[in-house]
Amino acid sequence: MPRKGEKKEEIKTKPPPPAGGSPPPNGPKKEAIDGLPPNPHSPSALASQPQVVPRMHVTPASSYSNVAGRIPVGSPSIRRDNRNQGSSHFNVSAKRDLQKLPLLKDAPPNGREELFIQKLRQCCVIFDFNMDPLSDLKDKEVKRAALNELMEYITTQRGVITDSIYPEAIQLFAVNAFRTLPPNSNPSGAEFDPEEDEPTLETSWPHLQIVYEFFLHFLEAQDFQPNTAKKFIDQKFVVQLLELFDSEDPRERDLLKTTLHRIYGKFLGLRVHIRKQISNIFYRFIYETERHNGVAELLEILGSIINGFALPLKDEHKTFLLRVLIPLHKVKSLSCYHPQLAYCVVQFLEKDPSLTEPVVTGLLKYWPKVHSPKEVMFLNELEEILDVMEPVEFNKVMQHLCTQIARCISSTHFQVSERALYYWSNDYIMSLVSENCEVLFPIILPALYKHSKSHWNKTIHGLIYNALKIFMDMNQKLFDECNAKYKESLEMQEKQHERRLEVWSKIESLALQNPQIFKVPHFRATLGVLNERPPTDSQERVVPESFLPPDLTDKSADSSSPDILKKPRHLMRRKSGLPHDFETAQAIHSYQAAELPSATPLSSNEDSNLSAQ
Repeated sequence: MPRKGEKKEEIKTKPPPPAGGSPPPNGPKKEAIDGLPPNPHSPSALASQPQVVPRMHVTPASSYSNVAGRIPVGSPSIRRDNRNQGSSHFNVSAKRDLQKLPLLKDAPPNGREELFIQKLRQCCVIFDFNMDPLSDLKDKEVKRAALNELMEYITTQRGVITDSIYPEAIQLFAVNAFRTLPPNSNPSGAEFDPEEDEPTLETSWPHLQIVYEFFLHFLEAQDFQPNTAKKFIDQKFVVQLLELFDSEDPRERDLLKTTLHRIYGKFLGLRVHIRKQISNIFYRFIYETERHNGVAELLEILGSIINGFALPLKDEHKTFLLRVLIPLHKVKSLSCYHPQLAYCVVQFLEKDPSLTEPVVTGLLKYWPKVHSPKEVMFLNELEEILDVMEPVEFNKVMQHLCTQIARCISSTHFQVSERALYYWSNDYIMSLVSENCEVLFPIILPALYKHSKSHWNKTIHGLIYNALKIFMDMNQKLFDECNAKYKESLEMQEKQHERRLEVWSKIESLALQNPQIFKVPHFRATLGVLNERPPTDSQERVVPESFLPPDLTDKSADSSSPDILKKPRHLMRRKSGLPHDFETAQAIHSYQAAELPSATPLSSNEDSNLSAQ
């Protein structure tokens, strides 16, 4: 029951986007029953397929050491290939000999409850699926059959969940599911590709899946009473359940998502605690570890929860949006959960449009600078926000927003530029721009003009021309004014460049009047190329004759080489743009002379040749 003064939150069933990276369930696709995933381990399905066991390799015993005397010397040993198999730490039961009990349907009515409890306790026996997966095969099959029978019994029968069943059923789930998870073996964050990398699977899944499905049917049964179950499903139970979301097996995370959603809907007193614990997981993920396998699934649950928030939104919910959801955009593994995160943000804005300004400001704060795929994701989310943004809220953020869009249009990465140009194909966005064209045209059009011919990708040229045509049809007079201002800005830039060249020419002339200039070799040649534009890759720097050293301009110095006076000297390009002086070259030569006694002193002409090289 809700607390006094607290409005009851309604959980709507609008489905959020599915968590990315989860592989499809084994076997053919089936229709979900009551919102649950298909059950490939139902009694009818298991009757026609053998038990699934991990992949094995048989190797000679001499290759491995004998472990605690469990493997006889000289007998073949079994090595498990754990490249895609988990190794969760289970407390394996000491007594694992199970006796097959009678079927519940064959038992007399007055003895079915006692037999039901015996089967529940029998299924609390934990087997080893890691170190010795082929052990206790008969007993494992007895437990699997008992679990299937229990699930079918509570689904088809009514009045079977009595007060004595609650602690036993919840204990069965806790013993089998709550465990120590293994260290993550897959790469974290964006390095993990769900389409190419193989997920790490849980070896005990043949039993664990049926345990999850039994508990889900237990929670959804018509006889289930939350007031009775809340004695056993408490805050500690929720904390242990949330810890399992870090499992690397996507099948387990999918069932955990459904289980937590059912608990959130059944137990009103645990809702605040669940939201608080999810926030703590996100805080630790954002500011400490940046590694968690279940962020997408938790955000998917939150998408359904946010959709059912009562209006007006509480301060608690607004704080969660601004301090948890927005900072989640800065994590490097954003691609693993971005669809679910964008869905949650849009749900908040649909509930309360006044949150538009802080949300957009937060997105611009964490906007990526050098990560182009992440920038495309931000553009996708921003378009979804614009689709639900009201005109009044758009006026508050339009300048900063369109400035960032103009930067994306000017991006050299064609996917970023292409995604930003697709904004002008959205009718609602164009309607917002047309209402504020006097402010937005001067921001957007210069970026379009600049890259209409200079961008390297021809597809971008076509998109820019289409955008220019749309803006021209929107307001021809304002378009022409912006075009004229852009041309004036180009002329101003050219004049500034010419003034800059004049200033450098004056500085050069003053430097040439210094009588100490000839003490620095090639300083005049270096000054001579300062005012020139940077050469292209196919050009070389040419030093005019007036800036050559005196020994090359004097005709009496060497009358046998008139070609030097007729043609300007071509300098070789060097990695460093710093001038080479004689003292540095002499010091280098002296250092080399210490190792080579036959080295001769370096003359100024040799220094000139060394500098040219």
